[in-house]
Amino acid sequence: MADEDDNVIETASTVLNDVEENANITEEDQGVSPIVRYISDSFERAKDYRESDEIRWLRAYRNYRGLYGQDVQFTETEKSRVFIKITKTKTLAAYGQIADVLFAGQKFPLSIEPTTLPEGVTENVTFDPNKPDQLKDDTSPYGFADDGRDFPAGATLDNLNLGPLEEKLENIDVKEGVGGTPTSATLSPSLVAAKKMEKQIMDQLEESNASKHLRSTAFEMALFGTGIIKGPFANNKEYPSWSEDGEYNPSIKTVPSIDHVSIWNFYPDPDANNMDEAQYIIERHKLSRSQLRQLKKRPFFRSNVIDECIKMGELYRKESWEDDLADYEIEQKVNRFEVIEYWGIIDKDLLSGDIDIPEELAEADQLQANVWICGDKVLRLVLNPFKPVRIPYMAVPYELNPYSFFGVGIAENMDDTQTLMNGFMRMAVDNAVLSGNLVIEVDETNLVPGQDLSVYPGKVFRRQGGAPGQAIFGTKFPNVSNENMQLFDKARQLADESTGFPSFAHGQTGVSGVGRTASGISMLMNAAAGSVKTVIKNVDDYLLRPLGEGFFQFNMQFNFNPEIMGDLEVKARGTESLMANEVRSQRLMQFLGVASGPNLAPFAKFHYIIGEIAKSMGLDPEKVTNSMEDAAIQAELLKQFQQDQPTPDAPAGVDPQDPTGAGGGTIGTGQAPTPNEQGFSGNEQTTQPTRTTQQDQTIAQQQPPMDTIQ
Repeated sequence: MADEDDNVIETASTVLNDVEENANITEEDQGVSPIVRYISDSFERAKDYRESDEIRWLRAYRNYRGLYGQDVQFTETEKSRVFIKITKTKTLAAYGQIADVLFAGQKFPLSIEPTTLPEGVTENVTFDPNKPDQLKDDTSPYGFADDGRDFPAGATLDNLNLGPLEEKLENIDVKEGVGGTPTSATLSPSLVAAKKMEKQIMDQLEESNASKHLRSTAFEMALFGTGIIKGPFANNKEYPSWSEDGEYNPSIKTVPSIDHVSIWNFYPDPDANNMDEAQYIIERHKLSRSQLRQLKKRPFFRSNVIDECIKMGELYRKESWEDDLADYEIEQKVNRFEVIEYWGIIDKDLLSGDIDIPEELAEADQLQANVWICGDKVLRLVLNPFKPVRIPYMAVPYELNPYSFFGVGIAENMDDTQTLMNGFMRMAVDNAVLSGNLVIEVDETNLVPGQDLSVYPGKVFRRQGGAPGQAIFGTKFPNVSNENMQLFDKARQLADESTGFPSFAHGQTGVSGVGRTASGISMLMNAAAGSVKTVIKNVDDYLLRPLGEGFFQFNMQFNFNPEIMGDLEVKARGTESLMANEVRSQRLMQFLGVASGPNLAPFAKFHYIIGEIAKSMGLDPEKVTNSMEDAAIQAELLKQFQQDQPTPDAPAGVDPQDPTGAGGGTIGTGQAPTPNEQGFSGNEQTTQPTRTTQQDQTIAQQQPPMDTIQ
């Protein structure tokens, strides 16, 4: 009986303890402990997977900064600690190449174009503006309702999806396809929708300060081998404005924005080799109290849980690599909060009971979710809001490693050559110091005892009387620093080979051989650009295209503007912008000259060619060129202006019929005269009478005949 009573008391005590623990759990924290455990386990697993990559990144960072790590040990004889920062030079050169591709032109290297066979929006429509019976207006004098001239089904505006041109063509009957008559006009609703979407995305990139975040991504991409971009997300942007009374009255606008994520705070799925294979992504945040409180203003964050975390105090755990990156003294305490952001797949059993699951996802076994945790508290738990579902991170490698998630950067490619250059330079410096000074050997038996043996100019040593031989000897060591510098130069050439960035591409002087001439250095630069094109292709495939698709999907989902809706696709143009503008401009001008002939002119799109020439010259095509409609109007105005101008009178002494084309003063223009024409130098010359002969003839006429005088 005693044992049974003890068991009853123990069971009752256990039940009471469980009741007390459940009473201390807030309403919003019920049922989320398994989620916290699942995310924490995933985070620890991703951290273990990243350790080898962190070692590579730390070596790259030290080589960039010119710092020796703890693994480098110097002997007592090595006096020099010099570090030649060639890694920094080449990293900045690679970063400059990527930045030039992204920001060198007037336009971000991204375009939106209709698909080959667009669905939902008509590709091309045509109508004849010169035929008045194309008007649909019933009050038109050229037709009326029920006049028997209706278009057959399928050929009118009512059965065509004109997208952004719906209102402009509402009074005109149009047909699908390209016009078949010289006077017909062809419009492309799908192309108009694509260009409107493109302008929308360009404006959003500018408003979200995308250039700042993309530059940070390009730098880490060149240094560590991988750059991370996050977004786009809807953020409220404040536009300053003041009322007439001087009161500050800002306007708030919701715009999509992107952020740069440092590679040190990015923890991907260990079993994935790229973003398409990743089941989850974890981002680690280091937030202050004010930054943690700012999360209350964002949607679906739990304000009371954030307040509880702040009351508990800062619980930041430093990682091993943070002390290596810090330039200040190591601190044991960091007054920050560690917040983990999770994006990825979670079993539905872990989510049920805490969030409402839509009916269309009731049969799913797993769901995409976004979870924020701080310690053992859940700050936010929502389903992935993006349609189609995607993880909003983009990881772009500098040099693709197909068997790892993270790529290879400039610093890793030249790690060994950087070590060799440092070693050869230290040897050269130490040898130069040794060979530049004498080693003194003193025979003290020949000197008077008790003398100071220090050596300086004018020093006098006292010898023993009658001691034979020399007492002081100076030994000079050979200088082999030239051989060391030759090895240094060879290691630098190997660095050029391993990175694909030759030294002359980033400012090296004294180039000899083929590079002495302008054409020779141009050939070398074009050959060196081959490796850069591979990097820019990675930027196209892993950054520009996913970023454009993210903005495109954001606008299609949240921006309900019918003028930008259509069957469109994103085109990354980074590789095209890599081509030198001078070369591109020359090719466009050559093609324009070829296509200007009367036989090929109907096959050329001159509006596109002129626009591309303007872009290659660094000009905005929309500001310096006209559209087809504006060009027709301006041509008509110029024609009318020329007709209204009065014909200027010919200057004095100018014969309009002169075949020489001299114009009375300009020599060498017009058509050359042929034989027997006026102005031909080979014509037979006639001798003009002189003034004396004319006078004689006049006198002879005035004198009377001789027979009259007689």
